[in-house]
Order: sequence, then structure tokens, then C-alpha cells
Amino acid sequence: MPDSTSAPSPAAMPAIGPQPAIGVAAIVLGGLMALGATGISSEAGYAGVGPNFLPWVVAGVLVLCGAWLIVEARTGGWRSMAEPSGAARGDWPALAWVAAGIAANAALLTTLGFILSCTLCFMLAVRGLRGSEGKPHGGARGLVMDFITGFLIAAPAFWLFTKVLGINLPGLTGTGWL
Repeated sequence: MPDSTSAPSPAAMPAIGPQPAIGVAAIVLGGLMALGATGISSEAGYAGVGPNFLPWVVAGVLVLCGAWLIVEARTGGWRSMAEPSGAARGDWPALAWVAAGIAANAALLTTLGFILSCTLCFMLAVRGLRGSEGKPHGGARGLVMDFITGFLIAAPAFWLFTKVLGINLPGLTGTGWL
């Protein structure tokens, strides 16, 4: 009688299934990226690296990861994987709050500026994530704390990009500080 804890042999594994299919899809995607990289100029840019360098790296890594996934699937698959945690079904209201935050950020970025639109995105996303964990939303005090936290994350990012790196991000005022 075979030991039930040992991994199945490669010959016992099905050749086609969801696990090898993911590896094949990664290889195909890597091949498509490599095909696209051939159309990008290789003329050296900054420090001798051309604009097609990164697409070639990503294509190569995708092909290697795809091959590795196929080998793993053929030698027993994800056999040491723990049971997934969380609810049996998706939390659609929580997803709606997070999606609303992302949509509001995209829609209001040029109107409110980077800092305030990212702060609003943070506030809405946190509300959704708290709801998905069954935690209370925090009321008015929680809303103020979420605003402060979002502002303290977005403002330094904005100032780093605009003042230190010289990258233009939409601001609320013409001074560039908000």
C-alpha cells in the first residue's frame, strides 16, 4: 500500500490541468512580451541601458517562472499549501468601498490635487477593509483619524515627488505645497 503522504510521481500527474496551465500562460505572456520588445529601439540611453532592457528582463523572468510552475505542477503541485483563510464568499460591500476609493482618486486627482484625492482614496479603502474584517467603521472620530493618516501618507509622497525628484503631480494650489 503506497504512503499517502508522499508526493505523486511525475508520471501520475495529469499533463493538463489548472496548475500547468498557469505555467504555460506565463510562458506565452513572456513570449508575447519578448515579441513586443523586439519593436523597441535598443539604442543605449542613460548609463548604456536602452529602453528595451526592462521589457526583455520581464519577458525572461516570466518565461523562467512559467517553466518553474510547470515543473512544480508536474512534481506534485502546490502540495504544501495551507488552507486559504477568510470567508467562503467575497465581501461585495467592502469591495465597493475600495473600488469607490480608487475611482474617486482617479476622477478627482486633477480637481482636488494629489494629496487630497489620495487621502480620500485612503479613507474609503480603509472603511471597506475594516468592514471586510467585521470591525466597526469608527464613526466620526475614525473618519478624522483616517483623514489624518491618509494625509500624513500622501503629503510626504507628494512633496518627495514634486520637490525632490522634480516630477509634476497635480496640486490643489499653485504654490505646489498642497
